[in-house]
Amino acid sequence: MLDISPAEWTAILLSLRVAVIATLVATPFGIALAWLLARKDFWGKAVLDAVVHLPLVLPPVVTGYLLLLTFGRRGLVGAFLADHLGIVFAFRWTGAALACGVMSFPLLVRPMRLSIEAIDRRLEQAAETLGAAPFKVFFTVTLPLALPGVLAGMVLGFAKAIGEFGATITFVSNIPGETQTISSAIYSLIQTPDGDTAAGRLVIISVVIALGALIAAEWFARRATARLHGN
Repeated sequence: MLDISPAEWTAILLSLRVAVIATLVATPFGIALAWLLARKDFWGKAVLDAVVHLPLVLPPVVTGYLLLLTFGRRGLVGAFLADHLGIVFAFRWTGAALACGVMSFPLLVRPMRLSIEAIDRRLEQAAETLGAAPFKVFFTVTLPLALPGVLAGMVLGFAKAIGEFGATITFVSNIPGETQTISSAIYSLIQTPDGDTAAGRLVIISVVIALGALIAAEWFARRATARLHGN
């Protein structure tokens, strides 16, 4: 049961690679958007917030199909990237990272936004009255105080990226060694005769990774609450 095959290791390592890249690339955008939603009032804010959370309520297949239409080899953006920059997402592991990043983005942004909203704005205003520029206030006051929430968002985004299936298989298919993540490998194995044992191994690994990520996210969230209350 614990004898993991090379193909299974490939799927596990690819899932970790995709999830890490998706999380690292999405994090700066998530922090910026979380700050914008937490600190600014502007026309269309509710619409932007809805768009950010749209992947949570849309069927994952729909998100994957929209990514294919946009970033596919002949897509609206994908054609330009492929023809002029040589960047191809469809049916590549980079496309899996893009799909995972999009699907995990709402879970990544939410804890960051809540953490920033919980910061006493008087602390930021005090820094501004001492002559600190807005970007310096953000990097020396806001971001350090919000760091546990940022880390919680990153962990939740990573956990979601590890388990993503619908959007990924729609956008990049299920190619062993290239786009076959843990989820798509399990999907293939349960349709294969005598594949139940291997599928069971991958299910256990998925549960362990997801459980560890959720525990870590909860710990970071508690740290954020304690920090903001001066404990």
